[in-house]
Amino acid sequence: MEVIIQSDRQSACLLTARMIAKAVRSKPDLVLGLATGRTMETVYELLAEMCRRDKLDFSKCRTFNLDEYVGLAETDETSYRFYMNKHLFGRINIDLKNTHLPNGRAKDLKEECERYEAKINEAGGIDLQLLGIGQDGHIGFNEPLSALRSRTRVKALAPDTVRQNSQFFSSPADMPRRAITMGVGTILESKRCVLLATGENKAGIIARAIEGPITSMVSASALQLHQHCTAIIDEMAALKLEKIDYYRWIFKNEPEWEEYQ
Repeated sequence: MEVIIQSDRQSACLLTARMIAKAVRSKPDLVLGLATGRTMETVYELLAEMCRRDKLDFSKCRTFNLDEYVGLAETDETSYRFYMNKHLFGRINIDLKNTHLPNGRAKDLKEECERYEAKINEAGGIDLQLLGIGQDGHIGFNEPLSALRSRTRVKALAPDTVRQNSQFFSSPADMPRRAITMGVGTILESKRCVLLATGENKAGIIARAIEGPITSMVSASALQLHQHCTAIIDEMAALKLEKIDYYRWIFKNEPEWEEYQ
């Protein structure tokens, strides 16, 4: 895993957006895996600006989101489909028919999970998967004890996740307790992963995910097995890493990163 430390949150988001932009320019029909969350809003704002200002072209791209709540309609303001339309899809030149999220209101949820996996495979797999990380180390909604070879499935949300995410609902009782999520195994099959995390509140779990043992208790630790994963973090999220000087040296000396400096 590559670990890239940036000075602050904005710099980390900008580097992430630039990586995505470069991938889109290199492969106009890029299959992009997407995530939600407050940090991602900045990344999507930057991508929308690049689309408008620099003519970054998403017209041939296809996207697959990590997850969606069970039971929420696409028009529900707390659904991830609504989030994506608001923060990204409605602001760039992408065909909405090429943007995919699990259907949390499907009559047969097991069948919907299988359909979603098949759709990803039909697209040729995900070229670049963008990831955030939860306080307990989950990626997608792969909560603690998620199998490291798991596929897209319905997952019960952990109490900590419910507490953290319920702030986005008018009433905590309104928050769904289940979600459809790509599995850890599904995520690991993407050709490249980019994990973005910022803030001191993520420092402990980032250290466990990057430098700790691989364990189903921290699903993000499975990214250590990925052949091409880059973690982009700010100084505050890097506070508890042991090899911090080495990670800084890599960013300054690896040719791949010269264009971003």
